[in-house]
Formats: sequence, C-alpha cells, structure tokens
Amino acid sequence: MALTNDDLQAMSNLLDDKLKPFKDDIGTLEKKITSIELTLENETNHGIKIIAEGHLDLSRKLDQALKVENEKEMLLLRVNHLENELRKVKERISQIA
Repeated sequence: MALTNDDLQAMSNLLDDKLKPFKDDIGTLEKKITSIELTLENETNHGIKIIAEGHLDLSRKLDQALKVENEKEMLLLRVNHLENELRKVKERISQIA
C-alpha cells in the first residue's frame, strides 16, 4: 500500500494541527525568556553594580575611620607616655626644692 501525495499532505496537516499548540507555547516561552533576560541585564545587574559601588564607598570610609582610630590610639599612647614623664619631672623637682 503506497501513500499518495494527498495522504502525505493530509498527515502533514494533521501533524501541523497537533503541533500548533506546542509551537504557540514555545513562542510564548521565548517571549518570556527574552523579557527575563532583559530584566536581568537592565535592572538586576545594574542594581547589583550600584550596590557594589556603594559597598566600595563604605569600605573606603571604614578604612578612613580605622586610620583615624589608629592615629587616635597612637596619640593616646603618646599622651600617656608624656603624662608619665611629666610626673617623673615633677617628682624630681619636688625632691630638689
């Protein structure tokens, strides 16, 4: 039993009719994926970049604050040392006088 061109065309049309909902679904999915990709590229990635830049600024500010804190510690140590030296000088003066 040989298939004629009409039989093949009928089978092709039947397959096309059965596959049409799947093709439509694939088209819808492609549109959704494109939308998601655009959202990721334009909004999410941009937002992450902005947040990262903000964290870099915070890191710099923290480094500056720590530098000031370190300088403060050094000054406190120097003041403590100078107070001790001043106390010793006062004691010597009081022994001399």
